[in-house]
Amino acid sequence: MSDVTDAQGHRLDQVRLFGVSATGYHGVFEHERREGQTFVVDVVVHLDTRRAAARDDLAHTLDYGALAQQVVAVIEGPPADLIETVAERIAATVLADGAVSAVDVAVHKPQAPITVPFGDVVVAIRRDRSKLPAAEPYRPQTPQRVVTRPSAPTPTAALPLAVDEAAAPGPTSADTPPVVPAPPLAAPVEPPFGALVGPLGGAAVAPPLVPLPPPGDVVTGGPFGGAAAVHAVGTPAVGTPADERTADETAPDDGAADGASVAPAAAGPDDTAATQVMSPLDLAALDALDGRGPDEDVVEGELETDVLDSAPTSPVDVVLALGANLGNAQETLRQAVGDLDRTPGVDVVDVSPLARTAPVGGPEQPDFLNAVILVRTTLSPRDLLRVTQSVELGHGRERHEHWGPRTLDIDIVVYGSVLAVTDDLELPHPRAHERAFVLQPWAQVDPSAVLPGLGGGPVAALAATAPDKEGIRWLALDWLTAPVPAAQWDVEAPGEVPPPGPTPAEAPYSSGYPPVPGH
Repeated sequence: MSDVTDAQGHRLDQVRLFGVSATGYHGVFEHERREGQTFVVDVVVHLDTRRAAARDDLAHTLDYGALAQQVVAVIEGPPADLIETVAERIAATVLADGAVSAVDVAVHKPQAPITVPFGDVVVAIRRDRSKLPAAEPYRPQTPQRVVTRPSAPTPTAALPLAVDEAAAPGPTSADTPPVVPAPPLAAPVEPPFGALVGPLGGAAVAPPLVPLPPPGDVVTGGPFGGAAAVHAVGTPAVGTPADERTADETAPDDGAADGASVAPAAAGPDDTAATQVMSPLDLAALDALDGRGPDEDVVEGELETDVLDSAPTSPVDVVLALGANLGNAQETLRQAVGDLDRTPGVDVVDVSPLARTAPVGGPEQPDFLNAVILVRTTLSPRDLLRVTQSVELGHGRERHEHWGPRTLDIDIVVYGSVLAVTDDLELPHPRAHERAFVLQPWAQVDPSAVLPGLGGGPVAALAATAPDKEGIRWLALDWLTAPVPAAQWDVEAPGEVPPPGPTPAEAPYSSGYPPVPGH
Protein backbone atom coordinates (compact mmCIF):
# COMPACT_ATOMS: atom_id res chain seq x y z
CA MET A 1 0.00 0.00 0.00
CA SER A 2 1.63 3.20 -1.18
CA ASP A 3 1.85 6.33 0.93
CA VAL A 4 -0.21 9.49 0.40
CA THR A 5 1.51 12.87 0.69
CA ASP A 6 0.25 16.38 1.28
CA ALA A 7 0.81 19.42 -0.96
CA GLN A 8 4.32 19.86 0.46
CA GLY A 9 5.28 16.24 -0.22
CA HIS A 10 5.07 15.15 3.42
CA ARG A 11 3.74 11.66 4.10
CA LEU A 12 0.29 11.72 5.69
CA ASP A 13 -0.58 9.67 8.77
CA GLN A 14 -2.90 6.67 8.65
CA VAL A 15 -5.80 5.31 10.68
CA ARG A 16 -6.34 1.63 9.85
CA LEU A 17 -9.56 -0.28 10.55
CA PHE A 18 -9.45 -3.96 9.55
CA GLY A 19 -11.96 -6.82 9.65
CA VAL A 20 -15.27 -4.97 10.04
CA SER A 21 -17.91 -7.60 9.20
CA ALA A 22 -21.68 -7.62 8.79
CA THR A 23 -24.38 -9.43 6.84
CA GLY A 24 -25.36 -7.83 3.55
CA TYR A 25 -27.64 -8.72 0.66
CA HIS A 26 -25.42 -7.67 -2.24
CA GLY A 27 -25.00 -9.71 -5.40
CA VAL A 28 -26.47 -10.45 -8.80
CA PHE A 29 -28.13 -13.76 -7.88
CA GLU A 30 -31.58 -14.06 -6.34
CA HIS A 31 -30.40 -16.28 -3.47
CA GLU A 32 -27.79 -13.64 -2.51
CA ARG A 33 -30.52 -11.01 -2.22
CA ARG A 34 -32.79 -13.42 -0.31
CA GLU A 35 -30.42 -15.19 2.11
CA GLY A 36 -27.58 -12.66 2.48
CA GLN A 37 -23.96 -13.41 3.35
CA THR A 38 -21.04 -12.05 5.37
CA PHE A 39 -18.96 -9.17 4.00
CA VAL A 40 -15.67 -8.02 5.55
CA VAL A 41 -14.24 -4.52 5.04
CA ASP A 42 -10.78 -3.02 5.63
CA VAL A 43 -10.37 0.77 5.66
CA VAL A 44 -7.18 2.85 5.71
CA VAL A 45 -7.72 6.60 6.19
CA HIS A 46 -4.96 9.08 5.26
CA LEU A 47 -4.92 12.36 7.20
CA ASP A 48 -2.75 14.64 9.32
CA THR A 49 -3.12 13.70 12.99
CA ARG A 50 -0.64 16.21 14.44
CA ARG A 51 -3.21 18.80 15.46
CA ALA A 52 -5.35 16.20 17.25
CA ALA A 53 -2.29 14.82 19.04
CA ALA A 54 -1.09 18.27 20.09
CA ARG A 55 -4.46 19.16 21.58
CA ASP A 56 -5.37 15.60 22.60
CA ASP A 57 -8.78 16.30 21.06
CA LEU A 58 -10.90 13.81 19.10
CA ALA A 59 -12.57 16.68 17.24
CA HIS A 60 -9.43 17.12 15.12
CA THR A 61 -9.07 13.54 13.92
CA LEU A 62 -11.17 10.59 12.78
CA ASP A 63 -13.56 8.83 15.18
CA TYR A 64 -12.85 5.22 14.20
CA GLY A 65 -15.74 3.99 16.37
CA ALA A 66 -18.17 6.05 14.33
CA LEU A 67 -16.38 4.94 11.14
CA ALA A 68 -16.93 1.27 12.03
CA GLN A 69 -20.64 1.91 12.56
CA GLN A 70 -20.88 3.69 9.20
CA VAL A 71 -19.17 0.79 7.41
CA VAL A 72 -21.64 -1.67 8.94
CA ALA A 73 -24.52 0.61 7.95
CA VAL A 74 -23.36 0.58 4.32
CA ILE A 75 -22.96 -3.23 4.33
CA GLU A 76 -26.43 -3.70 5.82
CA GLY A 77 -27.92 -0.93 3.70
CA PRO A 78 -29.59 -0.96 0.28
CA PRO A 79 -28.53 -4.01 -1.80
CA ALA A 80 -26.13 -3.53 -4.72
CA ASP A 81 -25.31 -5.93 -7.54
CA LEU A 82 -21.57 -5.27 -7.28
CA ILE A 83 -19.23 -5.07 -4.31
CA GLU A 84 -17.47 -2.36 -6.31
CA THR A 85 -20.54 -0.21 -5.58
CA VAL A 86 -20.33 -1.08 -1.88
CA ALA A 87 -16.66 -0.01 -1.85
CA GLU A 88 -17.50 3.33 -3.51
CA ARG A 89 -20.26 4.01 -0.96
CA ILE A 90 -17.86 3.40 1.93
CA ALA A 91 -15.17 5.61 0.36
CA ALA A 92 -17.68 8.43 -0.18
CA THR A 93 -18.81 8.15 3.45
CA VAL A 94 -15.23 8.43 4.74
CA LEU A 95 -14.30 11.36 2.46
CA ALA A 96 -17.35 13.29 3.69
CA ASP A 97 -15.13 14.07 6.71
CA GLY A 98 -13.21 17.21 5.78
CA ALA A 99 -10.09 16.11 7.68
CA VAL A 100 -9.59 13.07 5.43
CA SER A 101 -7.29 13.46 2.42
CA ALA A 102 -7.59 9.96 0.96
CA VAL A 103 -9.02 6.54 1.83
CA ASP A 104 -8.27 2.94 0.86
CA VAL A 105 -11.24 0.54 1.00
CA ALA A 106 -11.11 -3.24 0.57
CA VAL A 107 -14.39 -5.20 0.49
CA HIS A 108 -14.06 -8.98 1.04
CA LYS A 109 -16.72 -11.45 -0.13
CA PRO A 110 -15.51 -14.79 1.26
CA GLN A 111 -18.80 -16.59 0.49
CA ALA A 112 -19.03 -15.48 -3.13
CA PRO A 113 -20.93 -17.94 -5.37
CA ILE A 114 -17.86 -19.38 -7.14
CA THR A 115 -17.96 -23.04 -8.24
CA VAL A 116 -14.23 -23.77 -7.71
CA PRO A 117 -12.26 -23.73 -4.44
CA PHE A 118 -11.05 -20.25 -3.47
CA GLY A 119 -9.94 -18.34 -0.43
CA ASP A 120 -11.43 -14.86 -0.83
CA VAL A 121 -12.66 -12.25 -3.29
CA VAL A 122 -11.55 -8.65 -2.65
CA VAL A 123 -12.31 -5.38 -4.40
CA ALA A 124 -9.83 -2.68 -3.29
CA ILE A 125 -10.01 1.00 -4.26
CA ARG A 126 -8.31 4.29 -3.34
CA ARG A 127 -10.21 7.56 -3.51
CA ASP A 128 -9.03 11.10 -2.72
CA ARG A 129 -9.96 14.72 -3.35
CA SER A 130 -8.89 14.53 -6.99
CA LYS A 131 -10.35 11.08 -7.75
CA LEU A 132 -13.70 11.26 -6.02
CA PRO A 133 -15.95 8.25 -5.31
CA ALA A 134 -18.62 7.28 -7.83
CA ALA A 135 -21.33 7.05 -5.16
CA GLU A 136 -23.11 9.08 -2.52
CA PRO A 137 -22.09 8.92 1.16
CA TYR A 138 -24.20 6.98 3.63
CA ARG A 139 -26.98 8.98 5.28
CA PRO A 140 -29.28 7.49 7.94
CA GLN A 141 -32.83 7.01 6.71
CA THR A 142 -35.51 8.81 8.73
CA PRO A 143 -38.77 6.81 8.76
CA GLN A 144 -41.89 8.78 8.01
CA ARG A 145 -45.36 8.06 9.30
CA VAL A 146 -48.30 7.93 6.93
CA VAL A 147 -51.29 10.12 7.74
CA THR A 148 -54.65 8.30 7.58
CA ARG A 149 -57.88 10.10 8.27
CA PRO A 150 -61.52 9.12 7.80
CA SER A 151 -62.73 9.99 4.33
CA ALA A 152 -64.98 13.03 4.30
CA PRO A 153 -68.25 12.83 2.32
CA THR A 154 -67.86 13.95 -1.26
CA PRO A 155 -69.19 17.53 -1.42
CA THR A 156 -72.00 18.12 -3.94
CA ALA A 157 -73.63 21.27 -5.20
CA ALA A 158 -77.02 22.15 -3.70
CA LEU A 159 -80.06 21.68 -5.92
CA PRO A 160 -82.06 24.68 -7.19
CA LEU A 161 -85.06 25.23 -4.92
CA ALA A 162 -88.47 26.66 -5.82
CA VAL A 163 -91.88 26.92 -4.11
CA ASP A 164 -95.22 26.66 -5.99
CA GLU A 165 -97.88 27.58 -3.46
CA ALA A 166 -100.80 27.03 -5.89
CA ALA A 167 -99.78 23.48 -6.75
CA ALA A 168 -98.62 22.45 -3.29
CA PRO A 169 -101.14 20.01 -1.74
CA GLY A 170 -101.70 19.49 1.94
CA PRO A 171 -103.42 21.29 4.83
CA THR A 172 -104.18 25.00 4.44
CA SER A 173 -105.19 25.82 7.98
CA ALA A 174 -103.55 28.54 10.00
CA ASP A 175 -101.78 25.88 12.07
CA THR A 176 -99.67 24.79 9.12
CA PRO A 177 -96.09 26.06 9.50
CA PRO A 178 -95.06 28.55 6.82
CA VAL A 179 -92.88 27.40 3.96
CA VAL A 180 -89.53 29.17 3.77
CA PRO A 181 -88.83 30.49 0.26
CA ALA A 182 -85.74 29.01 -1.34
CA PRO A 183 -82.73 31.32 -1.50
CA PRO A 184 -82.18 33.02 -4.87
CA LEU A 185 -79.88 31.38 -7.35
CA ALA A 186 -76.36 32.74 -7.51
CA ALA A 187 -75.10 33.92 -10.86
CA PRO A 188 -73.51 30.99 -12.74
CA VAL A 189 -69.74 31.04 -12.94
CA GLU A 190 -68.48 30.94 -16.53
CA PRO A 191 -65.72 28.30 -16.70
CA PRO A 192 -62.70 28.80 -18.95
CA PHE A 193 -62.87 27.49 -22.48
CA GLY A 194 -62.02 23.80 -22.65
CA ALA A 195 -62.71 23.17 -18.95
CA LEU A 196 -66.17 21.63 -19.44
CA VAL A 197 -65.09 18.16 -20.49
CA GLY A 198 -66.77 15.07 -19.07
CA PRO A 199 -64.99 11.88 -17.96
CA LEU A 200 -65.52 10.23 -21.37
CA GLY A 201 -64.53 13.25 -23.42
CA GLY A 202 -68.02 14.66 -23.94
CA ALA A 203 -69.33 17.98 -22.74
CA ALA A 204 -69.69 18.31 -18.99
CA VAL A 205 -72.39 20.50 -17.47
CA ALA A 206 -71.39 22.59 -14.47
CA PRO A 207 -74.45 23.26 -12.22
CA PRO A 208 -74.91 26.82 -11.03
CA LEU A 209 -73.61 27.59 -7.56
CA VAL A 210 -76.47 27.92 -5.05
CA PRO A 211 -76.18 28.98 -1.37
CA LEU A 212 -76.90 26.09 1.00
CA PRO A 213 -79.90 26.34 3.39
CA PRO A 214 -79.07 26.78 7.10
CA PRO A 215 -77.97 23.59 8.93
CA GLY A 216 -80.93 21.60 10.35
CA ASP A 217 -83.50 22.78 7.79
CA VAL A 218 -85.44 20.11 5.92
CA VAL A 219 -85.57 20.02 2.11
CA THR A 220 -88.50 18.27 0.41
CA GLY A 221 -89.04 17.60 -3.23
CA GLY A 222 -86.59 18.32 -6.00
CA PRO A 223 -86.22 18.42 -9.76
CA PHE A 224 -87.23 14.77 -10.15
CA GLY A 225 -90.13 14.80 -7.68
CA GLY A 226 -91.71 18.20 -8.04
CA ALA A 227 -90.68 21.57 -6.72
CA ALA A 228 -88.22 21.64 -3.84
CA ALA A 229 -89.08 23.45 -0.60
CA VAL A 230 -87.18 24.35 2.58
CA HIS A 231 -88.76 23.89 6.03
CA ALA A 232 -87.24 25.69 9.00
CA VAL A 233 -85.48 23.69 11.68
CA GLY A 234 -87.79 22.41 14.43
CA THR A 235 -90.95 22.41 12.26
CA PRO A 236 -92.59 19.37 10.62
CA ALA A 237 -92.43 18.98 6.87
CA VAL A 238 -95.49 20.10 4.96
CA GLY A 239 -97.96 17.25 4.49
CA THR A 240 -96.59 15.17 7.37
CA PRO A 241 -99.23 14.35 10.03
CA ALA A 242 -97.97 14.86 13.56
CA ASP A 243 -98.76 11.31 14.61
CA GLU A 244 -96.68 9.89 11.73
CA ARG A 245 -93.52 11.77 12.63
CA THR A 246 -90.79 9.67 14.15
CA ALA A 247 -89.56 10.00 17.70
CA ASP A 248 -86.21 11.31 16.42
CA GLU A 249 -87.97 14.23 14.74
CA THR A 250 -89.83 15.27 17.90
CA ALA A 251 -87.08 14.53 20.43
CA PRO A 252 -84.99 17.48 21.62
CA ASP A 253 -81.38 17.84 20.45
CA ASP A 254 -79.17 15.84 22.82
CA GLY A 255 -75.90 17.50 21.74
CA ALA A 256 -74.41 14.74 19.62
CA ALA A 257 -70.65 14.40 19.76
CA ASP A 258 -70.16 15.35 16.14
CA GLY A 259 -72.08 18.61 16.48
CA ALA A 260 -74.56 17.75 13.71
CA SER A 261 -77.80 15.75 13.94
CA VAL A 262 -79.28 14.19 10.82
CA ALA A 263 -82.97 13.26 11.10
CA PRO A 264 -84.36 10.19 9.30
CA ALA A 265 -86.15 10.87 6.05
CA ALA A 266 -89.66 12.18 6.62
CA ALA A 267 -92.57 11.85 4.24
CA GLY A 268 -93.27 15.00 2.27
CA PRO A 269 -96.08 15.84 -0.08
CA ASP A 270 -97.07 12.82 -2.15
CA ASP A 271 -94.65 10.74 -0.08
CA THR A 272 -91.61 12.62 -1.40
CA ALA A 273 -88.45 12.19 0.64
CA ALA A 274 -87.37 14.94 3.03
CA THR A 275 -83.67 15.53 3.78
CA GLN A 276 -82.25 17.49 6.69
CA VAL A 277 -79.24 19.74 5.94
CA MET A 278 -76.04 18.73 7.81
CA SER A 279 -73.82 21.09 9.73
CA PRO A 280 -70.26 21.55 8.38
CA LEU A 281 -67.94 18.61 9.04
CA ASP A 282 -66.02 18.98 12.33
CA LEU A 283 -62.55 17.41 11.90
CA ALA A 284 -61.74 17.76 15.60
CA ALA A 285 -64.88 15.79 16.47
CA LEU A 286 -63.87 13.09 13.97
CA ASP A 287 -60.47 12.85 15.63
CA ALA A 288 -62.17 12.43 19.01
CA LEU A 289 -64.45 9.70 17.65
CA ASP A 290 -61.43 7.96 16.14
CA GLY A 291 -59.74 7.91 19.56
CA ARG A 292 -56.85 10.25 18.83
CA GLY A 293 -56.01 13.90 19.21
CA PRO A 294 -56.01 16.33 16.30
CA ASP A 295 -52.20 16.37 16.04
CA GLU A 296 -51.54 12.64 16.34
CA ASP A 297 -50.20 10.67 13.37
CA VAL A 298 -49.56 13.90 11.48
CA VAL A 299 -46.15 14.08 9.83
CA GLU A 300 -44.56 17.41 10.67
CA GLY A 301 -42.01 18.97 8.35
CA GLU A 302 -38.45 18.71 9.63
CA LEU A 303 -35.68 21.15 8.77
CA GLU A 304 -32.49 19.22 8.13
CA THR A 305 -29.50 20.86 9.76
CA ASP A 306 -25.83 20.03 10.22
CA VAL A 307 -22.89 21.34 12.24
CA LEU A 308 -22.67 24.43 10.03
CA ASP A 309 -26.08 25.57 11.27
CA SER A 310 -25.09 25.43 14.95
CA ALA A 311 -24.19 28.70 16.66
CA PRO A 312 -21.02 28.49 18.78
CA THR A 313 -21.20 28.53 22.57
CA SER A 314 -18.52 31.23 22.63
CA PRO A 315 -17.08 33.66 20.04
CA VAL A 316 -15.09 32.00 17.26
CA ASP A 317 -12.10 33.42 15.38
CA VAL A 318 -12.74 33.62 11.64
CA VAL A 319 -10.62 34.62 8.63
CA LEU A 320 -12.39 36.33 5.72
CA ALA A 321 -10.82 37.10 2.32
CA LEU A 322 -12.10 40.09 0.33
CA GLY A 323 -11.47 40.94 -3.31
CA ALA A 324 -12.75 43.33 -5.99
CA ASN A 325 -11.71 44.46 -9.47
CA LEU A 326 -14.67 46.44 -10.83
CA GLY A 327 -15.57 50.04 -10.07
CA ASN A 328 -13.78 51.87 -7.26
CA ALA A 329 -12.43 48.67 -5.76
CA GLN A 330 -10.66 50.24 -2.76
CA GLU A 331 -13.79 52.12 -1.71
CA THR A 332 -15.90 48.98 -2.14
CA LEU A 333 -13.56 47.02 0.13
CA ARG A 334 -13.54 49.82 2.74
CA GLN A 335 -17.34 49.87 2.80
CA ALA A 336 -17.53 46.08 2.98
CA VAL A 337 -15.30 46.03 6.08
CA GLY A 338 -17.61 48.57 7.70
CA ASP A 339 -20.73 46.62 6.68
CA LEU A 340 -19.35 43.46 8.26
CA ASP A 341 -18.29 45.20 11.46
CA ARG A 342 -21.75 46.74 11.87
CA THR A 343 -23.42 43.32 11.61
CA PRO A 344 -24.72 41.99 14.96
CA GLY A 345 -22.62 39.01 16.04
CA VAL A 346 -19.62 40.03 13.90
CA ASP A 347 -16.64 41.92 15.34
CA VAL A 348 -13.76 42.90 13.03
CA VAL A 349 -10.54 42.47 15.00
CA ASP A 350 -7.81 43.29 12.47
CA VAL A 351 -7.38 44.14 8.78
CA SER A 352 -4.46 43.23 6.51
CA PRO A 353 -2.62 45.49 4.09
CA LEU A 354 -4.22 45.97 0.70
CA ALA A 355 -2.70 43.82 -2.05
CA ARG A 356 -2.89 44.38 -5.78
CA THR A 357 -2.80 40.99 -7.48
CA ALA A 358 -2.97 39.48 -10.93
CA PRO A 359 -6.17 37.52 -11.69
CA VAL A 360 -5.94 33.74 -11.32
CA GLY A 361 -7.89 31.78 -13.92
CA GLY A 362 -10.98 32.98 -15.74
CA PRO A 363 -11.17 35.44 -18.66
CA GLU A 364 -8.98 38.45 -19.29
CA GLN A 365 -9.84 41.02 -16.65
CA PRO A 366 -8.38 43.82 -14.47
CA ASP A 367 -6.09 43.26 -11.51
CA PHE A 368 -7.74 42.61 -8.16
CA LEU A 369 -7.44 44.44 -4.88
CA ASN A 370 -7.40 41.89 -2.05
CA ALA A 371 -7.40 42.01 1.73
CA VAL A 372 -7.88 39.63 4.64
CA ILE A 373 -9.75 40.52 7.81
CA LEU A 374 -9.70 38.73 11.15
CA VAL A 375 -13.16 38.48 12.67
CA ARG A 376 -14.65 37.19 15.91
CA THR A 377 -18.24 36.00 15.60
CA THR A 378 -21.10 34.37 17.50
CA LEU A 379 -22.90 33.42 14.29
CA SER A 380 -23.01 29.89 12.92
CA PRO A 381 -20.90 29.23 9.80
CA ARG A 382 -23.93 29.19 7.55
CA ASP A 383 -25.39 32.36 9.09
CA LEU A 384 -22.03 34.06 8.54
CA LEU A 385 -22.11 32.86 4.92
CA ARG A 386 -25.51 34.51 4.49
CA VAL A 387 -24.11 37.74 5.94
CA THR A 388 -21.19 37.78 3.50
CA GLN A 389 -23.48 37.06 0.56
CA SER A 390 -25.80 39.85 1.67
CA VAL A 391 -22.88 42.31 1.78
CA GLU A 392 -21.81 41.14 -1.69
CA LEU A 393 -25.32 41.69 -3.06
CA GLY A 394 -25.42 45.12 -1.45
CA HIS A 395 -22.43 46.09 -3.57
CA GLY A 396 -23.87 44.76 -6.83
CA ARG A 397 -22.29 41.29 -6.90
CA GLU A 398 -23.57 39.17 -9.79
CA ARG A 399 -22.44 35.58 -10.36
CA HIS A 400 -22.34 35.26 -14.14
CA GLU A 401 -18.94 33.65 -14.74
CA HIS A 402 -16.73 31.36 -12.69
CA TRP A 403 -13.57 33.24 -11.64
CA GLY A 404 -14.81 36.24 -13.59
CA PRO A 405 -14.55 39.94 -12.67
CA ARG A 406 -16.66 41.13 -9.76
CA THR A 407 -17.54 44.18 -7.75
CA LEU A 408 -17.00 42.31 -4.47
CA ASP A 409 -16.10 38.79 -3.38
CA ILE A 410 -16.04 37.65 0.27
CA ASP A 411 -14.88 34.12 1.16
CA ILE A 412 -14.84 32.39 4.54
CA VAL A 413 -11.30 30.98 4.70
CA VAL A 414 -11.30 29.57 8.23
CA TYR A 415 -14.04 29.28 10.86
CA GLY A 416 -12.35 28.30 14.12
CA SER A 417 -11.33 24.64 13.91
CA VAL A 418 -14.35 23.51 11.89
CA LEU A 419 -13.59 21.02 9.11
CA ALA A 420 -16.63 20.39 6.93
CA VAL A 421 -17.65 19.76 3.33
CA THR A 422 -21.21 20.55 2.24
CA ASP A 423 -22.91 21.59 -0.99
CA ASP A 424 -22.85 25.28 -0.11
CA LEU A 425 -19.82 25.68 2.16
CA GLU A 426 -16.45 23.97 2.62
CA LEU A 427 -14.23 24.76 5.60
CA PRO A 428 -11.41 25.61 5.46
CA HIS A 429 -11.68 27.11 1.97
CA PRO A 430 -10.50 24.31 -0.37
CA ARG A 431 -8.08 26.48 -2.38
CA ALA A 432 -6.77 28.80 0.35
CA HIS A 433 -3.50 26.84 0.69
CA GLU A 434 -2.50 27.67 -2.89
CA ARG A 435 -3.71 31.27 -3.25
CA ALA A 436 -1.01 33.88 -2.62
CA PHE A 437 -3.57 36.69 -2.80
CA VAL A 438 -5.08 35.21 0.37
CA LEU A 439 -1.97 33.86 2.08
CA GLN A 440 0.28 36.92 1.67
CA PRO A 441 -2.09 39.49 3.27
CA TRP A 442 -3.03 36.93 5.93
CA ALA A 443 0.62 36.31 6.82
CA GLN A 444 1.13 40.07 7.13
CA VAL A 445 -1.72 40.58 9.59
CA ASP A 446 -1.06 37.34 11.53
CA PRO A 447 2.51 36.06 11.03
CA SER A 448 1.95 32.99 13.22
CA ALA A 449 -1.27 31.91 11.55
CA VAL A 450 -1.75 28.23 10.65
CA LEU A 451 -4.17 27.00 7.99
CA PRO A 452 -5.88 23.79 9.16
CA GLY A 453 -7.15 20.93 7.02
CA LEU A 454 -6.04 19.43 3.73
CA GLY A 455 -2.84 21.05 2.43
CA GLY A 456 -2.63 23.34 5.44
CA GLY A 457 0.31 24.51 7.48
CA PRO A 458 2.01 27.75 8.53
CA VAL A 459 0.48 30.52 6.41
CA ALA A 460 3.77 32.37 5.91
CA ALA A 461 5.42 29.22 4.52
CA LEU A 462 2.46 28.50 2.26
CA ALA A 463 2.56 32.08 0.94
CA ALA A 464 6.23 31.72 0.04
CA THR A 465 5.57 28.64 -2.10
CA ALA A 466 2.13 29.47 -3.54
CA PRO A 467 1.88 28.96 -7.33
CA ASP A 468 0.62 32.51 -7.92
CA LYS A 469 3.09 34.29 -5.60
CA GLU A 470 4.58 36.23 -8.54
CA GLY A 471 1.16 37.79 -9.11
CA ILE A 472 1.39 39.89 -5.91
CA ARG A 473 2.25 43.31 -7.34
CA TRP A 474 2.41 45.31 -4.07
CA LEU A 475 1.02 45.71 -0.56
CA ALA A 476 -0.29 49.04 0.73
CA LEU A 477 -0.72 50.10 4.36
CA ASP A 478 -3.39 52.37 5.89
CA TRP A 479 -5.70 51.84 2.92
CA LEU A 480 -8.81 52.10 5.12
CA THR A 481 -8.16 55.73 6.02
CA ALA A 482 -6.51 57.18 2.89
CA PRO A 483 -6.79 56.57 -0.85
CA VAL A 484 -3.97 54.56 -2.42
CA PRO A 485 -3.03 56.31 -5.71
CA ALA A 486 -2.09 53.09 -7.49
CA ALA A 487 -5.45 51.58 -6.50
CA GLN A 488 -7.55 54.34 -8.04
CA TRP A 489 -9.13 53.14 -11.20
CA ASP A 490 -12.74 52.82 -12.21
CA VAL A 491 -13.47 49.79 -14.35
CA GLU A 492 -17.08 49.28 -15.38
CA ALA A 493 -16.62 46.71 -18.13
CA PRO A 494 -14.73 43.42 -17.71
CA GLY A 495 -12.63 44.08 -20.82
CA GLU A 496 -11.16 47.35 -19.57
CA VAL A 497 -7.85 46.54 -17.89
CA PRO A 498 -6.26 49.38 -15.88
CA PRO A 499 -2.60 50.33 -16.29
CA PRO A 500 -0.13 48.92 -13.75
CA GLY A 501 0.33 52.23 -11.92
CA PRO A 502 3.06 53.11 -9.41
CA THR A 503 4.08 50.73 -6.68
CA PRO A 504 3.58 52.00 -3.11
CA ALA A 505 6.56 51.92 -0.83
CA GLU A 506 6.83 48.59 0.92
CA ALA A 507 6.97 48.58 4.69
CA PRO A 508 6.58 45.92 7.36
CA TYR A 509 2.99 45.69 8.46
CA SER A 510 2.19 46.32 12.08
CA SER A 511 -0.96 45.12 13.79
CA GLY A 512 -3.58 47.48 15.14
CA TYR A 513 -6.04 48.10 12.38
CA PRO A 514 -7.34 51.65 11.71
CA PRO A 515 -10.91 52.70 12.42
CA VAL A 516 -13.56 50.94 10.35
CA PRO A 517 -15.57 53.25 8.07
CA GLY A 518 -18.84 54.19 9.70
CA HIS A 519 -17.51 53.93 13.30
